[in-house]
Amino acid sequence: SVEEPREFWGEIAKEFYWKIPCSGPFLQYNFDVTKGKIFIEWMKGATTNICYNVLDRNVYEKKLGDKVAFYWEGNEPGETTQITYGELLVQVCQFSNVLRKQGIQKGDRVAIYMPMILELVVAMLACARLGALHSIVFAGFSAESLSERILDSSCSLLITTDAFYRGEKLVNLKELADESLEKCREKGFPVRCCIVVKHLGRAELGTGDSPSQSPPVKRPCPDVQDKLKKKFKCIQPQISWNQGVDLWWHELMQEAGDEFEPEWCDAEDPLFILYTSGSTGKPKGVVHTIGGYMLYVATTFKYVFDFHAEDVFWCTADIGWITGHSYVTYGPLANGATSVLFEGIPTYPDVSRLWSIVDKYKVTKFYTAPTAIRLLMKFGDEPVIKHSRASLQVLGTVGEPINPEAWLWYHRVVGARRCPIVDTFWQTETGGHMLTPLPGATPLKPGSASFPFFGVAPAILNESGEELEGEAEGYLVFKQPWPGIMRTVYGNHTRFETTYFKKFPGYYVTGDGCRRDQDGYYWITGRIDDMLNVSGHLLSTAEVESALVEHEAVAEAAVVGHPHPVKGECLYCFVTLCDGHSFSPTLTEELKKQIREKIGPIATPDYIQNAPGLPKTRSGKIMRRVLRKIAQNDHDMGDTSTVADPSVISHLFSHRCLTIQ
Repeated sequence: SVEEPREFWGEIAKEFYWKIPCSGPFLQYNFDVTKGKIFIEWMKGATTNICYNVLDRNVYEKKLGDKVAFYWEGNEPGETTQITYGELLVQVCQFSNVLRKQGIQKGDRVAIYMPMILELVVAMLACARLGALHSIVFAGFSAESLSERILDSSCSLLITTDAFYRGEKLVNLKELADESLEKCREKGFPVRCCIVVKHLGRAELGTGDSPSQSPPVKRPCPDVQDKLKKKFKCIQPQISWNQGVDLWWHELMQEAGDEFEPEWCDAEDPLFILYTSGSTGKPKGVVHTIGGYMLYVATTFKYVFDFHAEDVFWCTADIGWITGHSYVTYGPLANGATSVLFEGIPTYPDVSRLWSIVDKYKVTKFYTAPTAIRLLMKFGDEPVIKHSRASLQVLGTVGEPINPEAWLWYHRVVGARRCPIVDTFWQTETGGHMLTPLPGATPLKPGSASFPFFGVAPAILNESGEELEGEAEGYLVFKQPWPGIMRTVYGNHTRFETTYFKKFPGYYVTGDGCRRDQDGYYWITGRIDDMLNVSGHLLSTAEVESALVEHEAVAEAAVVGHPHPVKGECLYCFVTLCDGHSFSPTLTEELKKQIREKIGPIATPDYIQNAPGLPKTRSGKIMRRVLRKIAQNDHDMGDTSTVADPSVISHLFSHRCLTIQ
């Protein structure tokens, strides 16, 4: 797979439908910036449609029309529904017709800002069916983050929801969407249409079982229904309506035809844009293309989770992240799998929610983040072992390296010492798993990402760009392309080349440090740029710093990571105030609120320290290495001879925030 990638992936490509098969070169690429433009092309000239491959083929060729594609589990236990492959195909065709009627064409960008409901899957697959690019924005992001992403890729339409509950918390998503569209208008870019799913108000629509309507939420328990009615009556949000822009999803769907011929696209046409934090502070629009991404997510899903037709797969990630794109939607559907789609959180209504869902749907393969495992570990074994979990066969982790203690608890308690754990390393940019054990085939080491997936060629480089052999530690890079690699940063190919290929010409640079042990196992040691991994989500220090500096009281800010027992890493901020402002608990709260509004709740700092001065070099560069040491109360500073004013360091140490390791 490494030496003959064209042959290896060429065989796999035969398992998919191509309207026009690949007749030219199967793979062409350049990874070396010194030799010209960076490009990667798999199967260019071949045409296909990913929606046709994951739905029509499963329904008509593989006769899976009556097979459940998703069991949907709402925020409240008892709020459930399911959708078959046949029903999903009908709804996707209907919504494709809706989008076409709104003027959406191949190559257009559509922004999606929704919670984990079935309409989110319908919306993204409808975009794929007509060749439009979906740009999904996590529903936990702020109005500012949404508008920034809409503007960056000039989205012509937004799809959102009235509101939803996340645990006990009501999120008025429509209000945030309105605020975001207002920001777009102010910047001279009016989005012409906003389609709104009536999710919290779904009960008012009645519950026809016709697949031509949005899936009704079936609430079999009267007590659950009463509880929901009471809850919604108390705090049913007022939905503002912008005439001429806003349209109800259910009304548009009622009028839509249920057939839609797929748009046949080149394998190298873009499928979607997904924004990930960039170290400059401006999010990068990662572009994935149709053919290679389809092959890669289908194949990684099949082998990494040892997929069998009778499996019930559950990836707990939100579709707003790459894990949800690849292993909630495209990967499982490409294999004809049945999955669980969960709207809620692991701790609501109690901390055994995940395991009750595992038992309810007899989940066989379970994929979650180390941050969720560490969170649930705190509550001990009892909430887990009171549920059977007998159906579980394979466990997986994603988003960040898992610490051995959490790995062992996951294995011993959740998997009852009988389930292999696939600890997967990959990125938004890679599309799918890069380093991972294969269940039952790879002897496991707690905390190690093990070995490269088929066709993946990793290397570890030193600072000079030399490949290190045997046991080694350094920069993790990849030597050749795999089908799922991103192709560009939307609208900024130069940034793509600079970020991933400039530091070490000839290699894709991950930005992660890595160690290879004497047995050849790979261990990810963390980011080596100015990025932070909070609860498995990448945040840019520059983005948080610029949000802080926008406050009138803040002259300068520096943000570093600090170890956190649940999130893995949290934000520790140093702020230098403008003259005339004093540091206070009120200011701290204002700054946290500012970050929540600018970026989203996920970026809320745990610690904010007043810093009258920051450690800088004589040229004025902030020394974040020193700030990391201060944040962790580690006095082993190494060489500080380049610090312009050493007294700043001792002052910051003596005024540290009280932190929890």
